[in-house]
Amino acid sequence: MGAGPTLTLFSFAAPKARDRRDPYRAYPFLLELEGIARAVFMECSGLDVGSPSIEYRQGSDPTTVRKLPGLWKYSYISLKRGITDDAELWQWCKGAIDGRVERKNGSIIVRDGNGATKARWNFREGWPTNWTGPTLNSTGNEVAIETLDIAHEGLEKG
Repeated sequence: MGAGPTLTLFSFAAPKARDRRDPYRAYPFLLELEGIARAVFMECSGLDVGSPSIEYRQGSDPTTVRKLPGLWKYSYISLKRGITDDAELWQWCKGAIDGRVERKNGSIIVRDGNGATKARWNFREGWPTNWTGPTLNSTGNEVAIETLDIAHEGLEKG
């Protein structure tokens, strides 16, 4: 008697590597600004927006708190990178220190391992609000890190 057809009820095989949808890794990403060449950073935070609720009492109703949406607020974008000899971003910050605030539109760009753009956040009317230089310690072997904070008036994922 010959073997009959095989019936597989369940398959628990792992997906093939090429079929997986991995999240984008934190490769160095770009800051792109109007009039300033691209700058590569290793860390970024502040890509968020929120609206606090405003609580109030309506008329003489003492039992229910009513809520209204407040103004939308955008967080400061904070960027960190190893210090370089490129002075373009420092000059932009120095202009603000000297009272010449120059607002710029810009983008934070996430790239894959091959350098292709995978995600982008565009901000508008940004200007530098803080620059923190590196902590220098001659006995350590850490990379000297500088931080740039940017205030802005709008954020879109593009």
